[in-house]
Amino acid sequence: MRSYHLYLCLEDIRALEYRPVRVKGEFLHDKELYIGPRSLLTEGDASTKSSLISSKTNTNQGYLVVTPFKLKDRDETILVNRGWVPVQNKNAKTRENGQVKGEVNVIGVVRTEENRPTFSMKNKPDSKLFFYRDLPTMAKLTHSDQIYLDATNDFDIPEGPIGGQTRVSLRNEHLSYILTWFSLSAATGYMWYKRFVV
Repeated sequence: MRSYHLYLCLEDIRALEYRPVRVKGEFLHDKELYIGPRSLLTEGDASTKSSLISSKTNTNQGYLVVTPFKLKDRDETILVNRGWVPVQNKNAKTRENGQVKGEVNVIGVVRTEENRPTFSMKNKPDSKLFFYRDLPTMAKLTHSDQIYLDATNDFDIPEGPIGGQTRVSLRNEHLSYILTWFSLSAATGYMWYKRFVV
């Protein structure tokens, strides 16, 4: 996967959404934020296949760990979603070995702000907990720029968050929609014919 160096200003960042970029710098772990609860994505899809009536306990619920990242040789700090952690590892003290120290290279996918979903709860910035990606508030809280990257699988650290939590492929269900609506139309036409013509 080809990646670009991040040398852009905030106005240009929207043009790079869903594109991988490479950055070098240091994580500021004391300012971590959390987005969730979220399911673990494996190979681009949620790893749980349970339904509402399933009795199986969902062990794949957790949080995305968003950490400010001070860029090397630049007076800028961006936000990096390091990846997914299970609920029991939300507290950074439970994953100290996964807290990368010093200068590192990160390849991440550029993401922009999310609109608040209709039935979503309000974010809780005082608790460092977000239910959706609110870049202005997250940046203000961490004294960062409004640039957000989702770390790729290449940045998986033992005992750290699981990277690669960006869904880049969308399901294409047009054929099933066509078949459903065609079948419903045919059934309705047949019932109308039986009722009014015959």
